[in-house]
Amino acid sequence: MSKLQLITKGILKENPTFVLILGMCPTLGVTSSAVNGMGMGVATMAVLIMSNIVISLIKNLIPDKVRIPAFIVVIASFVTIIEMLMKAYVPALYASLGVFIPLIVVNCIILGRAEAFASKNGVVDSALDGVGIGLGFTLSLTVIGMVREALGAGSIFGYNFAGDVMPLLFILAPGGFIVLGYLMVLFNKIAKR
Repeated sequence: MSKLQLITKGILKENPTFVLILGMCPTLGVTSSAVNGMGMGVATMAVLIMSNIVISLIKNLIPDKVRIPAFIVVIASFVTIIEMLMKAYVPALYASLGVFIPLIVVNCIILGRAEAFASKNGVVDSALDGVGIGLGFTLSLTVIGMVREALGAGSIFGYNFAGDVMPLLFILAPGGFIVLGYLMVLFNKIAKR
């Protein structure tokens, strides 16, 4: 598989949100706005890339009996770093994402990629896999956030275009499920062409 295919498969063929249906808690929990979706996606992508690199480097040093706990320690270390950076440099986004930032540690996308890919491949391929899966997740969350924000608040990235007459449903949890369902259908129809 070429280096470009490693990246594009995470965006299209193995999109974590629309194809693999992974990471649904943050997908539905934080995508009430495009900024929140993009922020969560970028934070997850940073953890995914860095943890894939480290796990790929230390894979032969970890005994099989403690493989998963070792992966979680690596992932948790990077989540802590990202959480502190967000708290210091983007406090509004940090406050908006709340508990979902520490929950990146147990995000099945990151642990799944560590187990399925980084523990079996080299450093460069693992980093590229992290980039591809991370971009796919970030784009998915951003698009879901944009649609929910546009339909529920009449704005995109905070820029209001419709006033205050939009149905609140799309900002709330049921709207998240509705938007996710329709976007999954649309994505899979387009991807199968």
